[in-house]
Amino acid sequence: MKGIILAGGSGTRLYPLTEGVSKQLLPVYDKPMIFYPLSVLMQAGIKDILIITTEEDQKSFIRLLKDGRQFGINLSYTIQKRPEGLAQAFILGANFIGDDECAMILGDNLFYGSGLKEKLNLAKTASENGLAMIFGFQVNDPKRFGIMELDQDHNVLSVEEKPENPKSDWAITGLYFYPKGVSKLAQQVKPSSRNELEITSLNAMYLNQHLLKACLLNEGYSWFDTGTFKSLLDASNMIRTIENNRDRLICSPEIIAYENGWLTNEELEKRAQHLSKNSYGLSLKKVLERAKL
Repeated sequence: MKGIILAGGSGTRLYPLTEGVSKQLLPVYDKPMIFYPLSVLMQAGIKDILIITTEEDQKSFIRLLKDGRQFGINLSYTIQKRPEGLAQAFILGANFIGDDECAMILGDNLFYGSGLKEKLNLAKTASENGLAMIFGFQVNDPKRFGIMELDQDHNVLSVEEKPENPKSDWAITGLYFYPKGVSKLAQQVKPSSRNELEITSLNAMYLNQHLLKACLLNEGYSWFDTGTFKSLLDASNMIRTIENNRDRLICSPEIIAYENGWLTNEELEKRAQHLSKNSYGLSLKKVLERAKL
């Protein structure tokens, strides 16, 4: 399975912060924002990942993430010249995806919760069996999101983009798992009234074929679209609180890679040494010390 992080766009909701730097490179407590969606794909066992950026920001992403070797993964990059809807990611990434299944996550989305890895693996298995999987989270302001309507058995009945009269409060988050052929299907999406290739339209295609399933993130899970000042601060505070309480990094690509067997002790030690002047590097060293006990 391949993975895509969509990290383009202009980040206007975060001006003036993002007038000089990509939104996805802003800090969320002790990590660049893009570490969080990267960690989600890695928890799903995905090692081949494409990062879609703007032309002006691509060098900054490459400087930060390089080829992914320090995380035990393989990173590729491509440019989004103009943001024309989320479904565009599968057109831009068509050659990268090839004939594989593909997961796509938005570069400003943060997910956390006990059991998330298991839900990701269920979504991965579903896509391997020809199904599309979207993740739902209950929100207070459903008019701001793509919304899924569900029956009592949590089957998807409809999907709608930012509805005036929402049929539920289950928002469609920025995490999607699709089976083989998603790029070809994305090419059939017609521009919406906003002149965008809507991800909701792509999901509706799978729904019409009875191939769309929902994975609901109930109590115990957190989801942030960190594209506003408030959500950016709320996410940072949550990460700080959890890490202080647990005395352990969460959503760390290095630790996930190590636990997946993608990094050796020596490789993690090298990364920890590189970051040794702050608490992040010290936390990586603690992981190694605990592993030796």
